This record gives sequence, structure tokens and C-alpha cells, in this order.
Amino acid sequence: MTRLINPNDPVPSPLLVVISGPSGVGKDVTLKRMQEMGCPFHFVVTTTDRAPRPGEVDGVDYLFVSSAEFQRMINHDELLEHAIVYGQHKGVSKAQVRGALESGQDVMMRLDVQGAATIRQLVPDAVLIFLTAESEDVLVARLTERRTESQEAIRTRLENARQEMGRINEFDYVVVNQDRQLDRTVEMIMSIITAEKCRVWQREITL
Repeated sequence: MTRLINPNDPVPSPLLVVISGPSGVGKDVTLKRMQEMGCPFHFVVTTTDRAPRPGEVDGVDYLFVSSAEFQRMINHDELLEHAIVYGQHKGVSKAQVRGALESGQDVMMRLDVQGAATIRQLVPDAVLIFLTAESEDVLVARLTERRTESQEAIRTRLENARQEMGRINEFDYVVVNQDRQLDRTVEMIMSIITAEKCRVWQREITL
């Protein structure tokens, strides 16, 4: 539900922004760069039951929990959305998102395309941004450079990426994350947020 902004008190409503796109397009590194640049958001930390990759920090990159704990959170309806992604559970805490919105903060979260679709159903006024690479060759190179998965796993991710690209029409915006142009990617995302804040009809986020 949208609301007409009051010209006598033009305070924009807090936004729920989803950064999504295929595996390997740079969702994690983009959000990290936004944090480094001091972008004024509450950055949601996704909960997962997978093991940390080298260099990942609990509570920063993800909230790492056991499979039993993740199931408990599902059973107690503590997750806004959750899904099995490449055999691993991922989800977003309701309390984390609600607390930030109630304090007036914009909320930024990174989700796969399946998770973004769920958020669209639950929160129709969320801002959905599809992040992509400039070409399939670049995407393959990024997946390979991570050196965390087998060639078979990379092929699976690439095939899924092709299918996810076909769902781009479900999103509000698309941003191309070009190689060595990370700051430009962040600037484009911030421009989208600025434009949303200037809308006469403001998005109204309810959970």
C-alpha cells in the first residue's frame, strides 16, 4: 500500500530494499562496499545453516547456526522468509527487520531470486533490485575465482543463473555490476534509493 506524502511534513517512509540476482554477480561484495562507504541502512544479516567459507565472520557475513536451530526458528515462525538454496537453509529474521523499520531506518537485505519473489508476495511495496554481471563469461570467471566449489557445482550455478535471468521482469530495477566498477554499482543503487525517497506516492512497508 502506498501513501501520498504530506507536503507539510515530507518525511519519506522507511524502505525495505532487496538486492538479488544470480550467484556470482557480487551481492555480498556490493553490500560490504555500501557498509564501508557508510550508506545509511540497516543491513540485514542472513541466517544460514551452512559452514562458513574462509574469511567469513559470524554475525557479519551471515548468522551461522546449526540445522537444528534453523528448524527451531522455522517452527516458531521467527523468519520472514526462508528457503533451501543449493542444499543449505537461508532465512531472514522477522525481529531484525521489524525493529529497524520501526526505528525509521531503511532496511537492506540480500537474497537469491527465489527469496526476492517471496518478499514480493509478503511485502508488495519492497524495492527489488536485480544485480547482474555484464556477461555470462564474466559470471563464470567470478564463480571460478572464488575457488570454493567444484566445476560441477559451478555448472549448476551457471544453469540456475540462466533461469534466474529470465525472471528479471519480477524486479523494479536492474543494475549491472561491472568488473572493477564496484563504487559505480553502489552509486547506482544509492541513486535508486534517492529517487524512491522523492516519490509523491510513498511505498508503505508493513510486515
